[in-house]
Amino acid sequence: MTAQRLDGHALAAARQEDLAGRVGRLRERGIVPRLSVILPGADGAARAYHAAKVRAAEKLRIEIETVVFRDPSTKEILSQVASWADDDGISGIMVEAPLPVGIDVDAVRRFLPRSKDVDGMGVASLASLVAGMPAFPPATAEAALILASSEVDLSGKHAVVIGRSLVVGRPLALLLLAHDATVTICHSKTHDVPALAREADILFVAIGRPEHVTAEFVKPGGVVIDIGTNVVAGGKLVGDVDAASVERVAAALSPVPGGVGPLTTTILLEHVVAAAEGTVG
Repeated sequence: MTAQRLDGHALAAARQEDLAGRVGRLRERGIVPRLSVILPGADGAARAYHAAKVRAAEKLRIEIETVVFRDPSTKEILSQVASWADDDGISGIMVEAPLPVGIDVDAVRRFLPRSKDVDGMGVASLASLVAGMPAFPPATAEAALILASSEVDLSGKHAVVIGRSLVVGRPLALLLLAHDATVTICHSKTHDVPALAREADILFVAIGRPEHVTAEFVKPGGVVIDIGTNVVAGGKLVGDVDAASVERVAAALSPVPGGVGPLTTTILLEHVVAAAEGTVG
């Protein structure tokens, strides 16, 4: 068996066609979708992700305003967010992660307004997801869900999520529950993760460990969604899944690069357009 590769680029391109039409209709009404971004610190991955957003937004005629803070304080970030929250011309607000050491991340998360929190970083957005109320989920979590659902019906399936971060693992579990999957979350304190993972019809991996998950973790014929992005020796980008091992067992596997990543950027821009349209989630 050789696993089918789930093509995030193709899914993103198809969704961008629809998105371009929505942007066009907004502009006909005099509404310009606009994303305002705080880019703190000098994290290379954050800057690369931001550059990808800018390129995609330009093609779709979505405007992006970027404020770069070299050494920001929590007060500076909160002040900037507050000014954008009160600006009706701004559709979405995003604070790129990771935030520099010394920033009160919890304060930033509490401050983001739900209606403009297009990457689901805020406490209000997460609380709404827990309650089953409309909110923008983190784009990476939603992209992973969409990529999996392109291959298999999620309803009734056993999904195992390895990783419990607030930006991927936990919101992804909530999205899966909303799609009627049965969900198990594994983390650093979980006993015998490979055994639990092998029970999964769909395995999601988001732990930040290069090629950590091998065939030992995978149910024969299962679907594996690799959400990890790790730069290893020589500048090569790899996921959290050992693709060479897993592809001999799984029915389908999302590649890194080319899987969740390109779809994440498109989902984020969909959220910006939805916010401009006046809809959330």
